[in-house]
This record gives sequence, C-alpha cells and structure tokens, in this order.
Amino acid sequence: MTTFVSYLVVLAFAALLLGPGLYGILRDRRIDRQLRAVATRLVWLPRQRSGGLPPTPRRSGGWHLGPVIH
Repeated sequence: MTTFVSYLVVLAFAALLLGPGLYGILRDRRIDRQLRAVATRLVWLPRQRSGGLPPTPRRSGGWHLGPVIH
C-alpha cells in the first residue's frame, strides 16, 4: 500500500510541476495559430468552424468597419 501511495505522490508532484508549463505551451500555440490566421487574412465564421468548411478569404483594400458579414 505504501508503494502505491508513493507512486501517487510522485505523480502529483509531476502534475504540479509540468501542468503550468504544458498549459503555457498550449496557450502559445493557440496565439500563434490566431496570428497566422490574421497574417493570411482568413476569417473563420462560426458556421464554417462547426461544419468543417474552409475559411473565407477576407477582402482586402480600404477601410472596413467591423467584421466581414456574409
């Protein structure tokens, strides 16, 4: 029984040490993905994200007020 408790303690310490780092890595990847989408000027509409459709290219040229509405 003490061996099992020891394994649980080691696992808890590993989770406490690795958890914040893994969370930060996932957050950085999400931000990078968002920046890449802005750089390629792609707009993900909610219906496209849920339906698996490809992103819609954003029209460039001139100022626009607000999001692109289709």
